[in-house]
Amino acid sequence: MTNSVIIENQYKRSSLFEKDKVNYLVHVLKRFNTVPKLNNINIITSNTQPEVFKIVPNKAIIIGELYLKNPVLALVYLRYGMEWQLWYKALGDRKDDIALCDIAAFEVTRVFYKLLPEVDKENLKSFSDVLIELVKTGKRTIAETLMEYPELQSFHGIESSSKIFKESWKPIVENLAKPTEYLLMSGGDHRLNIDEVALLNKYGCRPFPRPDAFTFASSTATSVSNFAFDKTDKVRRILIKNSLKNGFEKTAVEFSELLKNNLKTIFKINEASEIIFSPSGTDSSLQIAAISQIVTNKDISHILVASDETGSGVATALKGCHFENTSALSYAVKKGDKIEGFRDVDVVKIPFRDDNGKLKSTAQLDTEVLEAIKKTTDLGRYAVLHVMDHSKLGYRSPSENMMHDLTKFKSSSLQIIVDAAQLRLDATDIQVYLKKGYIISITGSKYFTGPPYSGALILPESINELILNSEKSLPVGLSQYYNHSDFPKSRFSSNVLSDGFNYGSYMRWNAAIVEMDRYFKTPILYRNMGIEMFCNFVEESINEATFLVPLYAGDVQTNNFNGNEFGIRTIRTIFPFFILKNNEPLNLDKVKKLYLLLNSDLSDHFKGSSLEIIRLASLKCHIGQAVNVKYENKLQSAVLRISLGARVISESWINRDISLYFRNIEAQMNQVTVIIKKIELILNTPDLLE
Repeated sequence: MTNSVIIENQYKRSSLFEKDKVNYLVHVLKRFNTVPKLNNINIITSNTQPEVFKIVPNKAIIIGELYLKNPVLALVYLRYGMEWQLWYKALGDRKDDIALCDIAAFEVTRVFYKLLPEVDKENLKSFSDVLIELVKTGKRTIAETLMEYPELQSFHGIESSSKIFKESWKPIVENLAKPTEYLLMSGGDHRLNIDEVALLNKYGCRPFPRPDAFTFASSTATSVSNFAFDKTDKVRRILIKNSLKNGFEKTAVEFSELLKNNLKTIFKINEASEIIFSPSGTDSSLQIAAISQIVTNKDISHILVASDETGSGVATALKGCHFENTSALSYAVKKGDKIEGFRDVDVVKIPFRDDNGKLKSTAQLDTEVLEAIKKTTDLGRYAVLHVMDHSKLGYRSPSENMMHDLTKFKSSSLQIIVDAAQLRLDATDIQVYLKKGYIISITGSKYFTGPPYSGALILPESINELILNSEKSLPVGLSQYYNHSDFPKSRFSSNVLSDGFNYGSYMRWNAAIVEMDRYFKTPILYRNMGIEMFCNFVEESINEATFLVPLYAGDVQTNNFNGNEFGIRTIRTIFPFFILKNNEPLNLDKVKKLYLLLNSDLSDHFKGSSLEIIRLASLKCHIGQAVNVKYENKLQSAVLRISLGARVISESWINRDISLYFRNIEAQMNQVTVIIKKIELILNTPDLLE
């Protein structure tokens, strides 16, 4: 089978390949990686017909030399052509519906254009043909109107026998006629939006692959890998085909259930447990707040351990309030306002650090937690204890001994939630928690490096039964956040929620599950050796850098296993550090600025320097975002983080060769060295931080 090719095998020296244009051509070709990869569709360039753009259904796309003189113009047209071919294949024998291909291809191209960087849009300003003019408006064009454009039909030369836009097409086009990269940033909130220059979101990553960046940011968020992106793009094609054949709703329900079953299989979760997907980890907290109202009639107190190292909106969500100004279903809301239907609750915060910024001892934290629970239950209230199993700085609380002592409290008075958003857990850890009746809050976007905003709750059998048998409804205001398809199918509880499906959440979880699957396919011996090898190197590298001070020096990590059993929980995988200049820690603003500089190409600032310095400055280094922490418990500063992510292991095992595996681990260790060198370069260039 022949894969799509552009320019390959047709290379000729032309003005396109002049020295000053090659870098821009490479820039555009990198984005071509997000265009669907279809078998048996050839891309053929034409010199004899320089103005031609022709789609040969199920065979080829012919593009004239005139388009190739402007690489971004060629990119937009090829994006349209490949999407058209994708939908044509999905139609199967229903070729009378060919107008759907025009509609869907345009809608995808319109969104694709919106996601181009501003410099690329500038290069299209001088073009005024129908397709470019339509996509440049930036507005969604009514599908029925598009059917009136003969110019779109002229691309393939097939006249549609029907001019009717079928009602069954509407949800398919609305949900799946989107580029995969757009789906990966939809169904969340504004924090997933990307800027028009660097194409980065608030977390410093992209909804499409960014292989040119050195990335150890799994404590925050990571750009989707090429591997997971391609797998998810393929799934979109399958969903389009199945939706046209079997109906949109049936296909969406089956896809959601497939994802949940795959997640259960990976972590060996029993069938009686339930998984509820959510657009983000903070949304999971809002879901917990709602579930708590269903399972008890008592007044509720949420006891939030590690309140200073959990998501910034978690406490607000637990109170049943809007935590951003836009909901997951794109409703405009007001941050901080109570969501309709939520009762008043108490939120008791137990931070890891005291007022002076000093990390509390295990005994002190255990005492505070126990006192909060006793006080709550003595008042006849229902205590919801949120324990932390790996915070953003790598800590856990309460202790195992303390958790064991909680068994004396009745289940009618206490529910335990495990905040495992980092998901630095093995399957056995999750199974143990579920057997104890704990609800587990996870994400696929931290350790496992799926796209940001992949949240989920794993409900133990006991809680799932309470929800299924409850005659209470969820708070009505949640209809702005979730669809009833997201929740367990109970008689009453989810009836107030919206119709529809959050394909953005589904696609992000698909990418995360792809990463989980290939991570666990790495043999456990090599996996654990690679983890120790990488983490030991990061720790030593930070210790050796005179301008870095590890936050965790002297910390004791509790081993939750007896004996010598190794697990991801038994080793530090998040390495936070202060940055010093002239033996003084950088202040918060400068740490944040250094973080942005690390993740940027700074080569223009070092013109005239050695090639080695220019090369170092150009490298994009993405690590964990700044977290406010006092230096030596007195000076306000912040730490950055280098973290192990699952991809360090899985991408090293890509060749399934043990000798290459360790060499690949070492290559990523070398990237850590480069990151530290770039930090030093920035520190030694004073005007960069001013």
